[in-house]
Amino acid sequence: QVQLVESGGGLVQPGGSLRLSCAASGFTLDYYAIGWFRQAPGKEREGVSCISSSDGTTFYADSVKGRFTISRDNAKNTVYLQMNSLKPEDTAVYYCAAALGLFRVCVSGAGDYWGQGTQVTVSS
Repeated sequence: QVQLVESGGGLVQPGGSLRLSCAASGFTLDYYAIGWFRQAPGKEREGVSCISSSDGTTFYADSVKGRFTISRDNAKNTVYLQMNSLKPEDTAVYYCAAALGLFRVCVSGAGDYWGQGTQVTVSS
């Protein structure tokens, strides 16, 4: 079965950290660019970060730049999103998506595969 599964979400206090994982099964992530997206209640989905398949080039939304780090471990078929200095406005459901093409996932926000999402709540 081809799927992406996110994990690592939870409840964290402001200023805390979480690491999200996006694990692929049924296909290899080596050739896919990966994007992380989030959607807060009542808001549109927004792109958070993405990473290329080839040279590991990364991109970040201005709102998370300097706080979040995307990385990939192709040997584990997994992409990570390290989130530090979390703020209440980071609260959302976080999704990962895989696409054959950096432009598709990083610019168009499209994906060939999507995960089911993991909830991140930042609150004291």
